[in-house]
Amino acid sequence: MNIVSNKKTKNIGDIYDALPSESRKTLMDFAEFLFQRDGVVEQVPTEKLDIARPDKESVVAALKRLNHTYPMVDKKLVFHESSSLMTDHVMQGRDIIEVIDELEALFDKHYQDGLLASE
Repeated sequence: MNIVSNKKTKNIGDIYDALPSESRKTLMDFAEFLFQRDGVVEQVPTEKLDIARPDKESVVAALKRLNHTYPMVDKKLVFHESSSLMTDHVMQGRDIIEVIDELEALFDKHYQDGLLASE
């Protein structure tokens, strides 16, 4: 555990880094509470945006495009699978078109699941 001096006010990152894991979780829970209570609520579109897929695109560019196309999809929900697909492409040489197709299907599945959940 790092020591944070009380003599000067530290930023939240310094305090977070100095806390043990259970206290970090408590701090994050409280921050989430404050954000939900007082935070500015950003209007997120409920319909996917029509952003065309370019003829040539990297996996990173595809992820950025899909994040913009599906702003309502929680990035935490697709992070693990999209990271795995990117790793397959970079580390194992998996075909870029195949990986991007799967990324599109992944985002669309989570989008469709969200539509069903809201009905």
